[in-house]
Amino acid sequence: MIKSLPEFKYMTFDVVGTLIDFEGGLKSCLQEVAIEAGVEIDGEEALSLYRAARYSDDADLFPDDLVRVYLDIAPQLDLPSEEAHGIRLRDSAKTWKAFPDSAEAMAELARNYRLIAMTNARRWAFEHFSNALGNPFYAAFTADDTGTEKPDPAFFHQVFDFVSREGASKDDILHVAQSQYHDIGVSRDLGMTNCWIQRRHAQPGYGGTIEPAEFTRPDYHFTSMAELAEAARTARGG
Repeated sequence: MIKSLPEFKYMTFDVVGTLIDFEGGLKSCLQEVAIEAGVEIDGEEALSLYRAARYSDDADLFPDDLVRVYLDIAPQLDLPSEEAHGIRLRDSAKTWKAFPDSAEAMAELARNYRLIAMTNARRWAFEHFSNALGNPFYAAFTADDTGTEKPDPAFFHQVFDFVSREGASKDDILHVAQSQYHDIGVSRDLGMTNCWIQRRHAQPGYGGTIEPAEFTRPDYHFTSMAELAEAARTARGG
């Protein structure tokens, strides 16, 4: 039996793509460069090129790696191949917006759960993301903190160690994420209860996120953070 939502003490969150609209942020910045260059680009094509470039063997930590990624994809989009534009794409992460429902849902969930960020982004970027969300987190683990990136199980084990020091275990955690590849599959393999936020439910494909080798059916499935917050409220009799 799947545990009911009120039974969890912690909720762990993927941040980029689940709470922060990184696809919108990437497309917006690339569109600005395109307009200045006098060319037109297709946003979904840009995301597909980004995905292929981002997950290469020579990738750096995110979002610093966006400088390299831009220089890789710019010729394919007829954009100027200048490092300054790559730096611009990297720095655009500072202004990426939260999804419209994220901050309110997180504030509500924080009243009953300890919220933990688990992001492959570097700490400098996470601080901007957290501010955009209203700083709802009880604790946060970034790529700088863990020395690795999801879906590496070692990332998750560091979070398990953290909650164990508080007298809890992974059974007390609901892991919430939109990425099947980075989060849902590995959390299942590690015996966690998970919740898939299907942000691209109205769009085909996986956008800027790498496609998983196989789909993992989640324990909980919503298309927005608002739906998760409502389900948690209803389960508590609110």
